[in-house]
Amino acid sequence: MKNTYEITDLVGVDFNYDYLDDVIKRVLKHEKVKNAYFGIIFVGEEEIKRINKEYRGIDKVTDVITFALEDQQDNIDMDMRILGDIYICIPRMLSQAREYGHSPKRELSFLTTHGLLHLLGYDHMEKVEEKKMFDLQELILNEAGITR
Repeated sequence: MKNTYEITDLVGVDFNYDYLDDVIKRVLKHEKVKNAYFGIIFVGEEEIKRINKEYRGIDKVTDVITFALEDQQDNIDMDMRILGDIYICIPRMLSQAREYGHSPKRELSFLTTHGLLHLLGYDHMEKVEEKKMFDLQELILNEAGITR
């Protein structure tokens, strides 16, 4: 069995994002995930703001929102893990890439890695959790040759 994901582009992204396959495989390999399904949905600012307000009570645009389906540890032993969905705001991703002075490839790879780690149970609410998650993100991106 293998990992499967679907990318749904709701904003008509006009660039190649095939490189995400390598990034995703690296995240799943690091986490020893061998049989999982999840979705990545590219949305615009209006849609991400609506989702953020509806599900988090925050009335503003954000870069990435995840909806994890594995909130219980007992789901992890299933034959096929259904992780959930990652929503990435493409206009916000592009503006952040400019703001941080790196490529859209780097920013989209970062947001994808970040979202997938959230689906796998990582969080950054506490300093120790944040360091662990962000160090792993940097390690994966550096291994993929996607640097700042």
